[in-house]
Amino acid sequence: MGGDHAPEQAVLGAAQAAAELGIEAVVVGRPESVQPLLDSHPQLRFVPASQVIGMDDPPAQAVRSKHDSSMSVCARLCKEGRADAWVSAGNSGAIMAAALFLQGRIRGVDRPALGTVLPTADQPAYMLDVGANVDSRPEFLVQFAQMGAVYAERVLGRGRPRVGLLSNGEEEGKGDERTRDVHGRLKRLTSLNFVGNVEPRDALAGRADVVVADGFVGNLTIKMAEATAELIFKILREEIPRSPRGKLGGLLIRTGVGEIRSRLDWREFGGAPLLGIDGVAVVAHGRSDARAIKNAVRVARQAVEVGLVGKIREAVAR
Repeated sequence: MGGDHAPEQAVLGAAQAAAELGIEAVVVGRPESVQPLLDSHPQLRFVPASQVIGMDDPPAQAVRSKHDSSMSVCARLCKEGRADAWVSAGNSGAIMAAALFLQGRIRGVDRPALGTVLPTADQPAYMLDVGANVDSRPEFLVQFAQMGAVYAERVLGRGRPRVGLLSNGEEEGKGDERTRDVHGRLKRLTSLNFVGNVEPRDALAGRADVVVADGFVGNLTIKMAEATAELIFKILREEIPRSPRGKLGGLLIRTGVGEIRSRLDWREFGGAPLLGIDGVAVVAHGRSDARAIKNAVRVARQAVEVGLVGKIREAVAR
């Protein structure tokens, strides 16, 4: 029920995920909105929910008061072992609240973090936090680094992933007081392969496999990266057809541009799992279409298959 194109695109994305990924997909929502869409997708299982948490609802209050919201039902299905993971493109704060209240945190985790894949000039990196926490304490960022390293190793396949701290300079003394504090803590943590501070250009150049930031800074950074990519392709679409030579050149480079776009398209990365939750909950983009929802389900399946929650539990315990 969440997202700009719900429920039609969410149902279609779930159907595509079921067909392409070989999973059982369950859709949760209001019967009057979802049931008519299921005639075309008989492979989907439907679980009704009588309430919906809107984008403007106060997250924690809404989760507490709307016990039969689609988000709460999803989190409860996972808690009770009737589903392995859940995905939503709705109110991200409410997704966090539902996961926390109903599934709980991994023991030893102070704050769950929201991470996402960051396209780079090399292999994609993993960046967290990108919005779950604002004004985080230094010890939270250290845990983000630990959890991000587990994700990079288990899901992205990086052996001993390089962990970088987002800052306004690569020198050790750069950054605000919190950044300098976190730098010192990560430097002393021998279990991590800490490569020091990384500027945004270093992060996009692929200098680190994991980029750690406070949620406010991380959210702005990732949104600026998305907006920049969209602006570049918008300009290309407008400028290339302006002359016959440009049109011809556009035909010649169409395939290459398409490949570049797929590398930068946020829809290809699907969604971001909440790391630190005692279960798998994936936050999809509010603008998700069917392709983005399908890929968010893929992210969720992968997190389950590699035992991500158990690996994070081990890392935090160490």
